[in-house]
Amino acid sequence: MLAAEDVAVFRGERLVFRDLGFRLPAGGALVLAGPNGSGKSTLLRLLAGLVRPAAGRVLWDGADAFSDLAGHGRLVAYVGHQDAVKPGLTVTENLRFAAAVSGRPVGAALAAVGLEALADLPARMLSAGQKRRLALSRLVLSVAPLWLLDEPTLGLDTGSIERFGLLLAAHRARGGMVVAATHVPLPLPDAVELRLG
Repeated sequence: MLAAEDVAVFRGERLVFRDLGFRLPAGGALVLAGPNGSGKSTLLRLLAGLVRPAAGRVLWDGADAFSDLAGHGRLVAYVGHQDAVKPGLTVTENLRFAAAVSGRPVGAALAAVGLEALADLPARMLSAGQKRRLALSRLVLSVAPLWLLDEPTLGLDTGSIERFGLLLAAHRARGGMVVAATHVPLPLPDAVELRLG
């Protein structure tokens, strides 16, 4: 279980949020909603261990999630606003490191997001939606139980969103957790909404 208790975070001198709390069980999904600048991305960065709370605690199975940052990092797969795609590498080459770490095949990841026909294409040739799908395919290669997603459907067409919904459902069925920041509905049935701002 992932939990936050009375968390406060500052960015520079600005208080982004305070007294924030939630509990997310295995298989659960939490959707972060709110206007731009309300702290959705900051909360994702906090849960990833990239930002420290000014007050409160983030817990993993009841223990301080950040007492071992390297260990916590192995529990998290983070997809941010940027797709983190190397334009000079092919689609397959962009995934080789993630595949080597997880021991999972690149082909399965590409098939899950419908990019198998573009495996040998340089990433610079991809459309914005295809780059986003490539970024999301790293989730298939991850063994992390917690997926942190910042506007994950940005640039995706309807068919790609449906495929993404299948990935989310399979991850949750295995006991994985999802925390996603979004301005649009996501294919996350029974997700709990946390409204910021």
